[in-house]
Amino acid sequence: MSLSTEEVQTAEKDRSLEGQAVLFTLAGCELGIPIGVTREIIRVTDITHMPKAPKFLQGVINLRGRVIPVLDLKKRFDMPLLDRTEETRILVVEWQGQSIGLLVDKVVEVVRFSPASMETATEDILNIGVEYMDGLLQMGPRLVVLLKMEKISSIEELRSGQERENLLGGEEKAFGH
Repeated sequence: MSLSTEEVQTAEKDRSLEGQAVLFTLAGCELGIPIGVTREIIRVTDITHMPKAPKFLQGVINLRGRVIPVLDLKKRFDMPLLDRTEETRILVVEWQGQSIGLLVDKVVEVVRFSPASMETATEDILNIGVEYMDGLLQMGPRLVVLLKMEKISSIEELRSGQERENLLGGEEKAFGH
């Protein structure tokens, strides 16, 4: 049985409407980011901590001569901090011309989904605010939170977070804490 040209074009169009996401876990919660921004998945290497950095900026790594900031998403979302394991990874993503590492507990899989299967988040889930969510995917019994890259990797937010940390640090020192 062969498909008509129209059927082939429709199938290709349907495939182009599919989304793909890299799924990972953070403190038992399953999340995802678009596969299009994911450059590579690497084992955790030595992370150089940066003084006066926001609490969720774990530090920087040197990846083949490039300095890449590494964000700890569990700290960003105030999730329970679990010890690193053999499965802990850094997802290196490219967003707006900058490489950023995302520290995750475990990379689970890459999935395809149709935009129609994505639901809009209307309330916070765990400690993840709606503003950080692109949507929710119901995959059988699993609920996957798709993250909004422009929020979690915002350079402006990193800077403002650092300024807040500096201000808080200054206030705490002023009061002897």
